[in-house]
Amino acid sequence: MTRRWAFAAHVLLGAMIGSLASPVQADGYKMATPIAPGVATPDSMDSSIGPLKLRDGFPTPETKEKIWDNLDRSRALQAYLLAIPIVNQAGMRDTLMKFGPVNRTNVIWENLVDPKTVELTANDNTIYSFIWIDTKQGPVVVEIPPKVLGTINDFWYKWVVDVGITGPDKGAGGKYLILPPGYAGDVPEGYIVVRPTTYGMWTVFRSFLVDGKTGPGVEDVRNNLKIYPLADADKRTPATLVNASGIPSNFVMPTDYSFWELLNQVIQEEPPEGSDPTTLGLFASIGIEKGKPFNPDPRMKAILADAANIGAVTARALALDIRGRDAFFYPDSKSSWRLPFFGGYKFQSQPGVSNLDGAAFYYFFATGVTPAMEEKMVGQGSQYPWTALDAEGRPFDGGKTYKLTLPKDVPVKDFWSVIVYDVQTRSMLQTNQAAPSASSQNKDVKINADGSVDVFFGPKAPEGMESNWVETIPGKGWFMILRLYGPLEPWFDKSWRPGEITLQQ
Repeated sequence: MTRRWAFAAHVLLGAMIGSLASPVQADGYKMATPIAPGVATPDSMDSSIGPLKLRDGFPTPETKEKIWDNLDRSRALQAYLLAIPIVNQAGMRDTLMKFGPVNRTNVIWENLVDPKTVELTANDNTIYSFIWIDTKQGPVVVEIPPKVLGTINDFWYKWVVDVGITGPDKGAGGKYLILPPGYAGDVPEGYIVVRPTTYGMWTVFRSFLVDGKTGPGVEDVRNNLKIYPLADADKRTPATLVNASGIPSNFVMPTDYSFWELLNQVIQEEPPEGSDPTTLGLFASIGIEKGKPFNPDPRMKAILADAANIGAVTARALALDIRGRDAFFYPDSKSSWRLPFFGGYKFQSQPGVSNLDGAAFYYFFATGVTPAMEEKMVGQGSQYPWTALDAEGRPFDGGKTYKLTLPKDVPVKDFWSVIVYDVQTRSMLQTNQAAPSASSQNKDVKINADGSVDVFFGPKAPEGMESNWVETIPGKGWFMILRLYGPLEPWFDKSWRPGEITLQQ
Protein backbone atom coordinates (compact mmCIF):
# COMPACT_ATOMS: atom_id res chain seq x y z
CA MET A 1 0.00 0.00 0.00
CA THR A 2 1.36 3.39 -1.02
CA ARG A 3 1.80 6.14 1.56
CA ARG A 4 -1.02 8.12 -0.12
CA TRP A 5 -3.44 5.18 0.07
CA ALA A 6 -2.45 4.47 3.69
CA PHE A 7 -3.22 8.07 4.65
CA ALA A 8 -6.58 7.90 2.86
CA ALA A 9 -7.48 4.66 4.67
CA HIS A 10 -6.54 6.22 8.01
CA VAL A 11 -8.78 9.23 7.35
CA LEU A 12 -11.65 6.97 6.31
CA LEU A 13 -11.27 4.78 9.38
CA GLY A 14 -11.21 7.86 11.62
CA ALA A 15 -14.37 9.15 9.99
CA MET A 16 -16.12 5.79 10.48
CA ILE A 17 -15.16 5.62 14.17
CA GLY A 18 -16.19 9.22 14.64
CA SER A 19 -19.57 8.46 13.11
CA LEU A 20 -20.09 5.71 15.67
CA ALA A 21 -19.22 8.02 18.54
CA SER A 22 -21.36 10.95 17.46
CA PRO A 23 -24.52 10.40 15.41
CA VAL A 24 -24.59 13.92 14.04
CA GLN A 25 -21.82 14.79 11.58
CA ALA A 26 -21.12 17.85 9.46
CA ASP A 27 -21.41 15.87 6.23
CA GLY A 28 -21.70 17.91 3.09
CA TYR A 29 -20.41 21.10 4.69
CA LYS A 30 -17.46 22.87 3.16
CA MET A 31 -15.53 23.25 6.41
CA ALA A 32 -15.96 19.66 7.61
CA THR A 33 -12.99 17.75 9.12
CA PRO A 34 -13.04 14.02 9.95
CA ILE A 35 -13.25 13.59 13.73
CA ALA A 36 -10.30 11.72 15.15
CA PRO A 37 -10.98 8.61 17.21
CA GLY A 38 -11.70 9.29 20.88
CA VAL A 39 -12.73 12.92 20.47
CA ALA A 40 -16.48 12.44 20.43
CA THR A 41 -18.44 10.77 23.24
CA PRO A 42 -21.16 8.24 22.39
CA ASP A 43 -24.75 9.13 23.24
CA SER A 44 -25.05 6.02 25.39
CA MET A 45 -22.51 4.03 27.38
CA ASP A 46 -22.25 1.78 30.39
CA SER A 47 -20.01 2.73 33.32
CA SER A 48 -19.18 1.77 36.90
CA ILE A 49 -21.76 4.33 38.08
CA GLY A 50 -24.48 3.05 35.76
CA PRO A 51 -25.69 3.94 32.24
CA LEU A 52 -24.69 7.38 30.97
CA LYS A 53 -26.87 9.17 28.41
CA LEU A 54 -26.02 12.23 26.30
CA ARG A 55 -27.63 14.17 23.47
CA ASP A 56 -24.90 14.84 20.93
CA GLY A 57 -22.33 15.31 23.72
CA PHE A 58 -24.60 17.05 26.22
CA PRO A 59 -25.34 14.96 29.36
CA THR A 60 -29.00 14.39 30.13
CA PRO A 61 -30.35 15.68 33.48
CA GLU A 62 -30.34 12.15 34.93
CA THR A 63 -26.74 11.60 33.86
CA LYS A 64 -25.65 14.94 35.27
CA GLU A 65 -26.98 13.94 38.70
CA LYS A 66 -24.94 10.73 38.56
CA ILE A 67 -21.85 12.65 37.49
CA TRP A 68 -22.18 15.29 40.22
CA ASP A 69 -22.67 12.65 42.90
CA ASN A 70 -19.70 10.66 41.65
CA LEU A 71 -17.49 13.73 41.41
CA ASP A 72 -18.36 14.91 44.90
CA ARG A 73 -17.94 11.41 46.32
CA SER A 74 -14.55 10.87 44.68
CA ARG A 75 -13.32 14.29 45.78
CA ALA A 76 -14.58 13.68 49.31
CA LEU A 77 -12.70 10.37 49.52
CA GLN A 78 -9.44 11.95 48.37
CA ALA A 79 -10.00 14.90 50.69
CA TYR A 80 -10.50 12.47 53.58
CA LEU A 81 -7.24 10.65 52.91
CA LEU A 82 -5.30 13.91 52.56
CA ALA A 83 -6.90 15.34 55.71
CA ILE A 84 -5.97 12.44 58.01
CA PRO A 85 -2.78 14.11 59.32
CA ILE A 86 -4.60 17.39 59.98
CA VAL A 87 -7.48 15.74 61.81
CA ASN A 88 -5.04 13.49 63.67
CA GLN A 89 -3.38 16.62 65.04
CA ALA A 90 -6.74 18.24 65.80
CA GLY A 91 -7.73 15.24 67.92
CA MET A 92 -4.39 15.45 69.70
CA ARG A 93 -4.78 19.19 70.36
CA ASP A 94 -8.34 18.93 71.65
CA THR A 95 -7.44 16.24 74.19
CA LEU A 96 -4.31 18.02 75.36
CA MET A 97 -6.38 21.12 76.05
CA LYS A 98 -8.52 19.09 78.46
CA PHE A 99 -5.42 18.66 80.64
CA GLY A 100 -4.55 22.37 80.66
CA PRO A 101 -4.06 25.50 78.52
CA VAL A 102 -1.77 25.66 75.50
CA ASN A 103 1.69 27.20 75.84
CA ARG A 104 1.69 26.25 79.48
CA THR A 105 0.93 22.58 79.99
CA ASN A 106 3.17 19.56 79.63
CA VAL A 107 1.11 16.36 79.67
CA ILE A 108 3.65 13.87 80.97
CA TRP A 109 3.32 10.16 81.67
CA GLU A 110 5.40 10.01 84.85
CA ASN A 111 4.72 6.31 85.32
CA LEU A 112 4.82 5.53 81.58
CA VAL A 113 1.92 5.10 79.18
CA ASP A 114 -0.45 2.23 79.95
CA PRO A 115 -3.45 0.88 78.01
CA LYS A 116 -5.81 3.34 79.71
CA THR A 117 -4.30 5.99 77.44
CA VAL A 118 -5.81 5.56 73.98
CA GLU A 119 -3.02 6.98 71.84
CA LEU A 120 -1.78 5.85 68.45
CA THR A 121 1.05 3.31 68.89
CA ALA A 122 2.47 4.83 72.08
CA ASN A 123 5.26 3.01 73.92
CA ASP A 124 5.62 1.99 77.57
CA ASN A 125 9.41 2.18 77.54
CA THR A 126 10.04 5.92 77.75
CA ILE A 127 8.55 8.93 79.54
CA TYR A 128 6.41 10.89 77.10
CA SER A 129 5.91 14.65 77.24
CA PHE A 130 3.19 16.20 75.03
CA ILE A 131 2.95 19.99 74.60
CA TRP A 132 0.67 22.03 72.33
CA ILE A 133 2.12 25.33 71.15
CA ASP A 134 0.12 28.17 69.58
CA THR A 135 1.81 31.31 68.26
CA LYS A 136 -1.25 33.35 67.28
CA GLN A 137 -0.40 35.83 70.05
CA GLY A 138 3.27 36.01 69.15
CA PRO A 139 6.55 34.05 69.38
CA VAL A 140 6.82 31.35 72.03
CA VAL A 141 9.98 30.00 73.70
CA VAL A 142 10.25 26.35 74.68
CA GLU A 143 13.28 25.45 76.79
CA ILE A 144 13.88 21.77 76.11
CA PRO A 145 15.42 19.70 78.94
CA PRO A 146 18.69 17.81 78.42
CA LYS A 147 18.92 14.11 77.53
CA VAL A 148 15.56 13.87 75.75
CA LEU A 149 14.62 12.69 72.25
CA GLY A 150 11.84 14.45 70.41
CA THR A 151 10.46 16.56 67.61
CA ILE A 152 8.12 19.41 66.67
CA ASN A 153 5.40 18.78 64.05
CA ASP A 154 3.17 21.52 62.64
CA PHE A 155 -0.65 21.41 62.45
CA TRP A 156 -0.50 19.75 59.03
CA TYR A 157 1.74 17.13 60.69
CA LYS A 158 4.84 18.07 58.76
CA TRP A 159 8.19 17.73 60.47
CA VAL A 160 9.57 21.10 61.59
CA VAL A 161 12.64 20.34 63.70
CA ASP A 162 13.97 17.74 66.10
CA VAL A 163 14.63 18.57 69.74
CA GLY A 164 17.02 16.87 72.13
CA ILE A 165 19.55 14.23 71.15
CA THR A 166 18.86 14.38 67.38
CA GLY A 167 18.09 18.11 67.36
CA PRO A 168 20.28 21.20 67.19
CA ASP A 169 20.83 21.12 70.97
CA LYS A 170 22.39 17.61 70.65
CA GLY A 171 20.83 16.50 73.93
CA ALA A 172 22.31 19.31 76.00
CA GLY A 173 19.00 21.16 76.22
CA GLY A 174 18.26 24.38 74.38
CA LYS A 175 16.00 27.39 73.95
CA TYR A 176 13.75 26.94 70.91
CA LEU A 177 12.15 30.17 69.67
CA ILE A 178 9.01 29.32 67.70
CA LEU A 179 7.87 32.12 65.41
CA PRO A 180 4.39 32.65 63.94
CA PRO A 181 3.95 32.19 60.18
CA GLY A 182 5.20 35.22 58.30
CA TYR A 183 6.84 36.75 61.38
CA ALA A 184 8.84 39.85 60.41
CA GLY A 185 9.83 41.16 63.84
CA ASP A 186 13.21 41.19 65.50
CA VAL A 187 14.76 37.84 66.35
CA PRO A 188 17.06 38.04 69.38
CA GLU A 189 20.24 36.02 69.60
CA GLY A 190 20.72 33.01 71.84
CA TYR A 191 17.84 30.91 70.52
CA ILE A 192 17.35 28.00 68.15
CA VAL A 193 14.94 29.67 65.74
CA VAL A 194 12.01 27.68 64.37
CA ARG A 195 9.83 29.02 61.54
CA PRO A 196 6.78 26.75 60.99
CA THR A 197 4.02 27.52 58.50
CA THR A 198 1.18 27.01 61.01
CA TYR A 199 0.29 28.66 64.32
CA GLY A 200 -0.49 25.40 66.08
CA MET A 201 2.07 22.67 66.52
CA TRP A 202 2.79 19.64 68.66
CA THR A 203 6.01 19.27 70.62
CA VAL A 204 6.71 15.74 71.81
CA PHE A 205 9.78 14.30 73.47
CA ARG A 206 10.77 11.24 75.42
CA SER A 207 12.86 10.99 78.56
CA PHE A 208 14.60 7.75 79.43
CA LEU A 209 14.56 5.47 82.42
CA VAL A 210 17.59 5.36 84.71
CA ASP A 211 18.19 1.92 86.23
CA GLY A 212 14.62 1.07 85.33
CA LYS A 213 13.20 4.07 87.18
CA THR A 214 11.21 7.02 85.80
CA GLY A 215 12.01 9.44 88.64
CA PRO A 216 15.28 10.94 87.33
CA GLY A 217 13.84 11.58 83.87
CA VAL A 218 10.71 13.20 85.28
CA GLU A 219 12.76 15.46 87.55
CA ASP A 220 14.92 16.57 84.61
CA VAL A 221 11.75 17.68 82.83
CA ARG A 222 10.27 19.29 85.92
CA ASN A 223 13.45 21.28 86.63
CA ASN A 224 14.31 22.33 83.09
CA LEU A 225 11.22 22.57 80.89
CA LYS A 226 10.00 26.14 80.48
CA ILE A 227 7.38 27.58 78.12
CA TYR A 228 6.71 31.30 77.81
CA PRO A 229 6.02 34.10 75.33
CA LEU A 230 9.13 35.76 73.96
CA ALA A 231 7.71 39.01 75.33
CA ASP A 232 8.10 37.49 78.84
CA ALA A 233 11.60 36.12 78.33
CA ASP A 234 12.78 37.79 81.49
CA LYS A 235 10.42 35.59 83.54
CA ARG A 236 11.26 32.17 81.95
CA THR A 237 8.13 30.54 83.33
CA PRO A 238 8.39 26.82 84.14
CA ALA A 239 5.86 24.57 82.42
CA THR A 240 2.97 23.08 84.37
CA LEU A 241 3.35 19.29 84.50
CA VAL A 242 0.19 17.16 84.50
CA ASN A 243 0.69 13.43 85.08
CA ALA A 244 -1.47 11.43 82.62
CA SER A 245 -0.37 7.94 83.70
CA GLY A 246 -3.33 5.75 84.59
CA ILE A 247 -5.88 8.38 83.56
CA PRO A 248 -8.42 7.19 80.94
CA SER A 249 -8.01 9.49 77.97
CA ASN A 250 -8.46 9.41 74.22
CA PHE A 251 -6.02 11.07 71.81
CA VAL A 252 -7.25 9.22 68.71
CA MET A 253 -9.20 11.15 66.07
CA PRO A 254 -12.76 10.20 65.06
CA THR A 255 -13.24 8.58 61.67
CA ASP A 256 -16.98 9.20 61.19
CA TYR A 257 -18.75 12.36 59.97
CA SER A 258 -17.28 14.42 62.83
CA PHE A 259 -13.96 14.02 61.01
CA TRP A 260 -15.10 16.77 58.62
CA GLU A 261 -16.07 19.11 61.44
CA LEU A 262 -12.59 18.84 62.95
CA LEU A 263 -11.02 19.46 59.54
CA ASN A 264 -13.12 22.58 59.05
CA GLN A 265 -12.10 23.83 62.49
CA VAL A 266 -8.42 23.66 61.56
CA ILE A 267 -8.91 25.18 58.10
CA GLN A 268 -10.62 28.19 59.68
CA GLU A 269 -7.84 28.65 62.25
CA GLU A 270 -4.69 28.16 60.23
CA PRO A 271 -3.14 30.11 57.31
CA PRO A 272 -3.43 28.46 53.89
CA GLU A 273 0.32 28.73 53.36
CA GLY A 274 0.76 25.63 55.49
CA SER A 275 -0.77 23.48 52.76
CA ASP A 276 -0.92 23.57 48.96
CA PRO A 277 -3.55 24.84 46.46
CA THR A 278 -4.58 21.38 45.24
CA THR A 279 -5.25 20.01 48.73
CA LEU A 280 -7.08 23.15 49.80
CA GLY A 281 -8.99 23.04 46.51
CA LEU A 282 -10.19 19.51 47.27
CA PHE A 283 -11.35 20.66 50.70
CA ALA A 284 -13.11 23.67 49.16
CA SER A 285 -14.82 21.44 46.56
CA ILE A 286 -16.64 19.63 49.37
CA GLY A 287 -17.56 22.80 51.26
CA ILE A 288 -14.60 23.29 53.62
CA GLU A 289 -12.94 26.62 52.81
CA LYS A 290 -11.33 29.27 54.96
CA GLY A 291 -13.63 32.19 55.76
CA LYS A 292 -16.79 30.35 54.69
CA PRO A 293 -19.32 28.41 56.79
CA PHE A 294 -19.33 24.64 56.54
CA ASN A 295 -23.01 23.85 56.11
CA PRO A 296 -23.57 20.96 53.67
CA ASP A 297 -27.09 20.25 52.42
CA PRO A 298 -28.65 16.80 53.07
CA ARG A 299 -27.32 15.40 49.77
CA MET A 300 -23.75 16.52 50.44
CA LYS A 301 -23.92 15.49 54.09
CA ALA A 302 -24.85 11.96 53.03
CA ILE A 303 -21.94 11.90 50.55
CA LEU A 304 -19.50 13.10 53.22
CA ALA A 305 -20.71 10.49 55.71
CA ASP A 306 -20.27 7.79 53.07
CA ALA A 307 -16.82 9.08 52.12
CA ALA A 308 -15.75 9.04 55.78
CA ASN A 309 -16.74 5.39 56.10
CA ILE A 310 -14.99 4.42 52.88
CA GLY A 311 -11.97 6.53 53.81
CA ALA A 312 -11.56 4.86 57.19
CA VAL A 313 -11.69 1.40 55.62
CA THR A 314 -9.28 2.51 52.88
CA ALA A 315 -6.79 3.75 55.47
CA ARG A 316 -7.06 0.44 57.33
CA ALA A 317 -6.49 -1.54 54.13
CA LEU A 318 -3.43 0.55 53.29
CA ALA A 319 -2.07 0.13 56.79
CA LEU A 320 -2.74 -3.53 57.48
CA ASP A 321 -2.31 -5.18 54.08
CA ILE A 322 -0.79 -2.63 51.72
CA ARG A 323 -0.21 -3.45 48.08
CA GLY A 324 3.37 -3.74 46.89
CA ARG A 325 6.44 -5.43 48.37
CA ASP A 326 8.36 -2.16 48.44
CA ALA A 327 6.49 -1.36 51.66
CA PHE A 328 8.36 -4.18 53.43
CA PHE A 329 11.80 -4.37 55.02
CA TYR A 330 12.65 -7.58 53.17
CA PRO A 331 10.80 -7.23 49.83
CA ASP A 332 12.57 -10.15 48.16
CA SER A 333 11.06 -12.66 50.59
CA LYS A 334 7.70 -13.57 52.11
CA SER A 335 8.61 -11.64 55.26
CA SER A 336 5.75 -9.73 56.87
CA TRP A 337 7.96 -7.09 58.52
CA ARG A 338 6.72 -3.69 57.34
CA LEU A 339 8.31 -0.28 56.98
CA PRO A 340 6.84 2.40 59.27
CA PHE A 341 7.70 5.16 56.81
CA PHE A 342 6.68 4.10 53.34
CA GLY A 343 8.28 6.81 51.22
CA GLY A 344 10.49 8.18 53.99
CA TYR A 345 9.52 10.71 56.61
CA LYS A 346 8.44 13.09 53.83
CA PHE A 347 6.26 10.33 52.31
CA GLN A 348 7.63 10.72 48.79
CA SER A 349 8.16 8.03 46.16
CA GLN A 350 10.82 10.32 44.70
CA PRO A 351 11.75 13.96 45.35
CA GLY A 352 8.72 16.13 44.75
CA VAL A 353 6.31 13.20 44.26
CA SER A 354 4.03 12.32 47.17
CA ASN A 355 3.58 8.72 48.24
CA LEU A 356 -0.12 8.98 48.96
CA ASP A 357 -0.55 5.46 50.32
CA GLY A 358 2.40 5.79 52.68
CA ALA A 359 1.14 9.06 54.13
CA ALA A 360 -2.44 7.83 54.61
CA PHE A 361 -1.25 4.68 56.35
CA TYR A 362 1.19 6.40 58.69
CA TYR A 363 -0.99 9.24 59.84
CA PHE A 364 -3.90 6.86 60.47
CA PHE A 365 -1.80 4.50 62.58
CA ALA A 366 0.90 6.59 64.23
CA THR A 367 2.04 9.93 65.62
CA GLY A 368 5.27 11.84 65.41
CA VAL A 369 7.16 12.48 62.19
CA THR A 370 10.93 12.87 62.32
CA PRO A 371 13.96 11.78 60.31
CA ALA A 372 15.28 10.23 63.53
CA MET A 373 12.71 7.44 63.23
CA GLU A 374 13.43 6.73 59.58
CA GLU A 375 16.92 7.73 58.45
CA LYS A 376 20.06 5.74 59.18
CA MET A 377 21.42 7.05 62.48
CA VAL A 378 23.72 4.38 63.89
CA GLY A 379 23.52 4.34 67.68
CA GLN A 380 21.01 7.20 67.70
CA GLY A 381 17.31 7.63 67.09
CA SER A 382 15.13 4.55 66.73
CA GLN A 383 13.71 2.07 64.24
CA TYR A 384 10.21 0.58 64.13
CA PRO A 385 9.72 -2.64 62.18
CA TRP A 386 6.16 -3.82 62.64
CA THR A 387 3.70 -6.38 61.36
CA ALA A 388 0.00 -7.23 61.40
CA LEU A 389 0.54 -10.61 59.69
CA ASP A 390 2.04 -13.91 60.75
CA ALA A 391 4.70 -15.91 58.88
CA GLU A 392 2.05 -17.19 56.44
CA GLY A 393 0.66 -13.74 55.72
CA ARG A 394 -2.47 -14.18 57.85
CA PRO A 395 -3.90 -11.59 60.30
CA PHE A 396 -3.23 -12.36 63.96
CA ASP A 397 -5.99 -14.16 65.85
CA GLY A 398 -6.25 -13.05 69.48
CA GLY A 399 -7.46 -16.52 70.51
CA LYS A 400 -4.31 -18.30 69.28
CA THR A 401 -0.70 -18.44 70.44
CA TYR A 402 2.22 -17.11 68.38
CA LYS A 403 5.98 -16.97 68.85
CA LEU A 404 8.56 -14.38 67.77
CA THR A 405 12.24 -15.28 67.97
CA LEU A 406 14.78 -12.46 68.16
CA PRO A 407 18.21 -13.85 67.24
CA LYS A 408 21.11 -13.21 69.59
CA ASP A 409 22.83 -9.86 69.74
CA VAL A 410 19.82 -7.66 68.98
CA PRO A 411 21.58 -4.67 67.35
CA VAL A 412 20.76 -1.86 69.76
CA LYS A 413 22.92 0.48 71.81
CA ASP A 414 20.11 1.15 74.26
CA PHE A 415 17.29 -1.42 74.34
CA TRP A 416 14.58 -3.22 72.35
CA SER A 417 10.89 -3.69 73.05
CA VAL A 418 7.87 -5.47 71.60
CA ILE A 419 4.44 -3.87 72.13
CA VAL A 420 1.02 -5.16 71.05
CA TYR A 421 -1.75 -2.89 69.78
CA ASP A 422 -5.49 -3.12 69.17
CA VAL A 423 -6.32 -3.05 65.44
CA GLN A 424 -9.44 -0.96 66.11
CA THR A 425 -7.91 1.83 68.21
CA ARG A 426 -4.31 1.45 67.01
CA SER A 427 -3.48 1.87 70.71
CA MET A 428 -2.13 -0.48 73.37
CA LEU A 429 -4.20 -3.62 73.67
CA GLN A 430 -6.34 -3.42 76.82
CA THR A 431 -5.98 -6.69 78.72
CA ASN A 432 -5.09 -7.61 82.30
CA GLN A 433 -1.50 -6.53 81.68
CA ALA A 434 -0.51 -3.02 82.71
CA ALA A 435 2.18 -3.21 80.03
CA PRO A 436 1.22 -5.23 76.91
CA SER A 437 4.88 -5.68 76.03
CA ALA A 438 8.18 -7.48 76.40
CA SER A 439 11.46 -5.62 76.58
CA SER A 440 15.17 -5.93 77.26
CA GLN A 441 14.51 -3.34 79.96
CA ASN A 442 12.78 -6.14 81.88
CA LYS A 443 15.51 -7.99 83.74
CA ASP A 444 13.20 -11.02 84.10
CA VAL A 445 13.03 -11.67 80.35
CA LYS A 446 14.41 -15.14 79.69
CA ILE A 447 17.25 -15.58 77.21
CA ASN A 448 17.79 -18.87 75.39
CA ALA A 449 21.06 -20.78 75.60
CA ASP A 450 22.08 -19.54 72.14
CA GLY A 451 21.47 -15.91 73.15
CA SER A 452 18.16 -15.57 71.30
CA VAL A 453 14.92 -14.41 72.91
CA ASP A 454 11.46 -15.90 72.36
CA VAL A 455 8.42 -13.67 72.80
CA PHE A 456 4.96 -15.27 72.97
CA PHE A 457 1.57 -13.76 72.17
CA GLY A 458 -1.70 -15.39 73.17
CA PRO A 459 -4.55 -15.61 75.73
CA LYS A 460 -2.41 -17.66 78.14
CA ALA A 461 1.30 -17.63 78.88
CA PRO A 462 3.29 -20.76 78.03
CA GLU A 463 4.40 -22.38 81.26
CA GLY A 464 7.43 -20.65 82.70
CA MET A 465 7.45 -17.91 80.05
CA GLU A 466 5.31 -15.29 81.79
CA SER A 467 8.05 -12.62 81.49
CA ASN A 468 8.29 -13.26 77.73
CA TRP A 469 4.54 -13.23 77.08
CA VAL A 470 2.07 -10.58 75.88
CA GLU A 471 -1.61 -11.28 76.52
CA THR A 472 -4.11 -11.17 73.64
CA ILE A 473 -7.92 -11.40 73.57
CA PRO A 474 -9.93 -14.12 71.80
CA GLY A 475 -11.98 -12.59 69.01
CA LYS A 476 -9.89 -9.39 68.84
CA GLY A 477 -7.25 -8.62 66.23
CA TRP A 478 -3.85 -7.17 67.05
CA PHE A 479 -0.60 -6.00 65.54
CA MET A 480 2.81 -5.35 67.03
CA ILE A 481 5.83 -3.08 66.77
CA LEU A 482 9.43 -4.08 67.44
CA ARG A 483 11.25 -0.98 68.67
CA LEU A 484 15.02 -0.68 68.37
CA TYR A 485 16.48 2.22 70.37
CA GLY A 486 19.98 3.23 69.29
CA PRO A 487 19.96 0.82 66.31
CA LEU A 488 23.37 -0.48 65.21
CA GLU A 489 24.87 -1.31 61.82
CA PRO A 490 23.69 -4.97 61.66
CA TRP A 491 20.12 -3.68 61.58
CA PHE A 492 20.77 -1.32 58.72
CA ASP A 493 22.84 -3.72 56.60
CA LYS A 494 20.29 -6.49 57.34
CA SER A 495 22.90 -8.94 58.59
CA TRP A 496 20.59 -9.26 61.60
CA ARG A 497 16.85 -9.60 61.12
CA PRO A 498 14.02 -10.67 63.40
CA GLY A 499 12.27 -13.98 62.92
CA GLU A 500 8.76 -14.15 61.54
CA ILE A 501 5.89 -14.52 63.99
CA THR A 502 4.73 -18.13 63.79
CA LEU A 503 1.45 -19.73 64.83
CA GLN A 504 1.93 -22.23 67.67
CA GLN A 505 -1.58 -23.62 67.99
